[in-house]
Amino acid sequence: MDKFRIQGGRPLEGEIAISGAKNSALPALAACLLTDEPVKLRRIPQVRDIATMLKLLKRIGAQVDSNGECVTVRAQKLDRPEAPYELVKTMRASSLVLGPLVARTGRAKVSMPGGCAIGSRPINLHVSALEQLGARLRQSHGYVKAEAPDGLQGTTVQFDRITVTGTEDVLMAAALAKGETVIHNAAREPEVQDLAALLSKMGARIEGAGTPVIRVEGVGKLHGAEHTIIADRIEAGTFLIAGAITRGNLLVTGCVPEHLGALVVKMRQAGAEVSEAGADELRVRASDRLRSTDITTEEYPGFATDLQAQYMALMTLASRHDRLPSFQPDVRFMHALELARMGADIRLEGRQAIVTGVAELTGAEVLASDLRASASLVLAGLVARGETVVDRVYHIDRGYEKIEEKLARVGAQIERVD
Repeated sequence: MDKFRIQGGRPLEGEIAISGAKNSALPALAACLLTDEPVKLRRIPQVRDIATMLKLLKRIGAQVDSNGECVTVRAQKLDRPEAPYELVKTMRASSLVLGPLVARTGRAKVSMPGGCAIGSRPINLHVSALEQLGARLRQSHGYVKAEAPDGLQGTTVQFDRITVTGTEDVLMAAALAKGETVIHNAAREPEVQDLAALLSKMGARIEGAGTPVIRVEGVGKLHGAEHTIIADRIEAGTFLIAGAITRGNLLVTGCVPEHLGALVVKMRQAGAEVSEAGADELRVRASDRLRSTDITTEEYPGFATDLQAQYMALMTLASRHDRLPSFQPDVRFMHALELARMGADIRLEGRQAIVTGVAELTGAEVLASDLRASASLVLAGLVARGETVVDRVYHIDRGYEKIEEKLARVGAQIERVD
């Protein structure tokens, strides 16, 4: 099992390029199931979750041609419209194929990773929305099975709470439904907007993407298209924090500055210098100890939950007192226990973390518990005194493309070891 060995204390300096967004590429690949014509996608990140999705598309029956960051999918004949547990158990985005499959073939069978019950995770929002579109769904033996032999019917969908993957799933299903679908309380994330842009190129009729209300006029058939995936705002945010925590001078290139507005505001409040160096570039500098700043994770355009762990690492060395409320399950704070092993002063109170800045962190052996938690431990290791070993880095490989190579090129002393 791979690990990262990190010698901390080196400021990051230079340029670091951002890959395509994993959270945009996954629904884009799922959308390829909606047409029997070729769909070419560029800037696909080479990460573990993408590899799993490509395997899934092939199993379903699609032809997949992958050449580095360019992937072409032709879903001409979908022989097996299902996502089996043994294939998708490590990928939380498996539910994204539910809507496209039932819309295109009239049936779908999708495993919930980890044997999730419908009511315990946001998949219940997907299920309710697809039922409103006329699909019949049931859960049995860890799978959600959907049927719509007469096709889907446009309707009004009201999400009880905002769900990104739920919005994306319904958006794809509605593209082939009969009549108009109106999605209320829709997610506004850039990844949703990127999916809508791809679907529009394929012939879908969509209005309002990026707002709380999306209207979709269903069409009888979608066609092939070419599309370039947007930059990964979470990767970009992670590297901005890396530049600040190491008190470096880092240029983050190939990003979309407006997608990082909430993070940039907080980093500036903390005392980091973050400036736009170009249309798709942000520069971060930090020389002094940062000030603590409170954050509350929210849906876009608020502070992204997927940057909470990394920001917590930054605040472990900030002055004064910091409170980082989170409205996610308590498991989201599992990284706090590992940061504490490195000398961080973090107190957990329900779904809040109280971080008191310390003078320094010290290297330790730590264990990654999920994708973003592993990133926070890498960031802490970059600045900690001595050696840090981060175990179970397969978590970080799910969403970051060659992170150790990118960091090494800007001065980090980091290597992957067995």
